[in-house]
Amino acid sequence: MTVTQLIFPFAPPTTEPQPIEDSCKEALLWALSQDLGFHDEDSSYASHTFHSFPAKFPPQLPRLFIQTLTRAGDVVLDPMAGSGTTVVEAFLAGRQAIGFDIDPLALLLTQVKVTPIDYDETKRIGHHVIGEASRAAKENAVQLMEFFGSQRDDKTREFIDYWFARETQVELMALLREIRTVADDATRSFLLLAFSSIIITKSGGVSLARDLGHTRPHRAKVIYAPSGALLEGKSFVETGTPNLQHHIKMLRSPVEEFAKRLRKNLDGINELGPGSNHAQVRLGNAQAMPLPDGTVDLIVTSPPYASNAIDYMRAHKFSLVWLGYPVEELSQRRRDYIGGEAIVEAQFEQLAPYTEAIVQQIAQLDARKGQVVRRYYSEMTRTFREMYRVLKPGRAAIIVVGTSIIRNKDIEVGACLADIARSIGFEVPQISVRGLDRDRRMMPAGNHVNRESQIQQRMHEEYVLGLWKPE
Repeated sequence: MTVTQLIFPFAPPTTEPQPIEDSCKEALLWALSQDLGFHDEDSSYASHTFHSFPAKFPPQLPRLFIQTLTRAGDVVLDPMAGSGTTVVEAFLAGRQAIGFDIDPLALLLTQVKVTPIDYDETKRIGHHVIGEASRAAKENAVQLMEFFGSQRDDKTREFIDYWFARETQVELMALLREIRTVADDATRSFLLLAFSSIIITKSGGVSLARDLGHTRPHRAKVIYAPSGALLEGKSFVETGTPNLQHHIKMLRSPVEEFAKRLRKNLDGINELGPGSNHAQVRLGNAQAMPLPDGTVDLIVTSPPYASNAIDYMRAHKFSLVWLGYPVEELSQRRRDYIGGEAIVEAQFEQLAPYTEAIVQQIAQLDARKGQVVRRYYSEMTRTFREMYRVLKPGRAAIIVVGTSIIRNKDIEVGACLADIARSIGFEVPQISVRGLDRDRRMMPAGNHVNRESQIQQRMHEEYVLGLWKPE
């Protein structure tokens, strides 16, 4: 059977790839030559819509490479799992999916997305949680505030008080208390993810953040209650502050938002199919993975941007503080993420020649930023070294990455990562470019083009590197 027959039972491509058993490299080149934009494709199936996450690629992208370059039962790895898109697609395709991440929200999200649970029982438990939380929020508000307040340190309480209105806090506490009573681990995690998803959304959810989806949130200056009453910011309304609509937040009931999200996420459960042991989601660093040598058939991943251009933790901590993580601990975790800006304890590698030249150019413009870029490429060197180690000979790694603009200079992420990969031993038979829909690959950066925005300068395209480990 040809790869074409395996992948495209409904709409065969115009050019047929070589059978995978004859030449995996030929199949890789064929896949990289396809239109990788996937514009107008529906990505809202199965569990892909369970929770917002910055910079998700469309599920059709990993699906293409999984179905082209692997067979049923093969091992597919995403060493920086993020939103779990690769892991979900490998799971749905009957592969053995492995995902690592160091972000606690990414781990929760990915695990829930590949854990089939009983629809009717989860619905029953969810409705019970909603009913009990609604009652508790009305009858026990003071007790809830006192109990949860006593469990948090001063900095975490200050963070919550700044970003969440008191009435919002009460309902969130009531929901969380009820969810924690659920005995079944999988059901409880499913409900916790729904809880998180009403906080982290493209519009800021139930918090007072106006633009949480950009991972650079600011607090609303004008706040209205669900009833329409003005709670805060009267002076801004009276003075007619320019662009006032960008500073307004209408409070939403967390219990009502949770009920909506529960219904939506329940719809995706049945599409996961029966229970399976094909997916492993584990805490792990892509720079040192706990996997034996030569055991992975395919890697599909999307590394973070350099220099914290997309600051995952800045958004994720809005829900993680509710899940029991202190603000200080989350700040420390943020420093450990690939692409971070902390350089005091950074471990630098000897970089490949072209990459070193790019780093030197940035360093001439800004010495500290040069070190930040050096850290990023050092981390990616260690990550690629690990990918090469765990990948079987004659197999491929797909790297989907956007570039970064630092001090008005493109740091040429695609070219530099290819340079690093070659220095480790990979072949790089092709680098493809995929165009981006402004509102899909990255959380929206606004409806208007801003030439000064670093996000918008790079958000129109990204690179898909095909790396090949020689046999």
